[in-house]
Amino acid sequence: MSFVTTPDGTRIFYKDWGAGRPVVFSHGWPLNADAWDAQMLFLVQQGFRVIAHDRRGHGRSDQPAQGNDMDTYADDLAALLDALDLQGATLVGHSTGGGEVAHYIGRHGTRRVAKAVLIGAVPPVMLRTTAYPNGLPMEVFDGIRKGVADNRSQFYKDLAVPFFGFNRDGARVSQGTIDAFWVQGMAGGIVGQYACIKEFSEVDYTEDLKQIDVPTLILHGDDDQIVPVDNSARLSAEIVKDATLKVYPGASHGLCVINADQVNADLLAFLNA
Repeated sequence: MSFVTTPDGTRIFYKDWGAGRPVVFSHGWPLNADAWDAQMLFLVQQGFRVIAHDRRGHGRSDQPAQGNDMDTYADDLAALLDALDLQGATLVGHSTGGGEVAHYIGRHGTRRVAKAVLIGAVPPVMLRTTAYPNGLPMEVFDGIRKGVADNRSQFYKDLAVPFFGFNRDGARVSQGTIDAFWVQGMAGGIVGQYACIKEFSEVDYTEDLKQIDVPTLILHGDDDQIVPVDNSARLSAEIVKDATLKVYPGASHGLCVINADQVNADLLAFLNA
């Protein structure tokens, strides 16, 4: 297995396949790099170099008690890109990973970045604030914290159902998909995952979005029960200069799995544009 060691000594696991133009993936919470299986398999077969890491506290990366914040997540991503000396990379982030991509650009710029993709992403901010009065109330995120603290195993099994839209009429429920979500969640550490709840809910990425100066594609499902599209993608598309927004009718938060063929086709078209 491959790891990069960050300045504070944390080992970050990553996958690195292929030898073409680099595409770097940042996963959502509470998952890991395996969440990108459908996209990585497809794009490596299309001649791209695909790279995905497990965020600290998640998956196969170390589980330190420190650094479980978005500043450090962005710096960890920078450490990976620097260690691999990537040039002209496309950064792709899902959910919390979308915040990570935006914050990486806000902190480190686009010297190594050619394009960006935000999928079901949390920016500009999920929490209801004065600037974003239509956000979600703190009680929602306190409920997530309680679920993780009390019984995260059961909480992740329950969360997977609305995550993939399996609670909707006519949905084709895949137990394998639910099981994969649970396995990825339980591979991480509770300390890091608990701390990460604040980072995907309370961090305001507005200023980061304003710093994005590369072509940007925003994909989101209009039936996303986790990150509502009106409070996220539609707003981000107004903030990021010349962003392209594509909304998938009826799609859930788990569109990278449920709508993998469409996501893959849109990614490939964007990469080749």
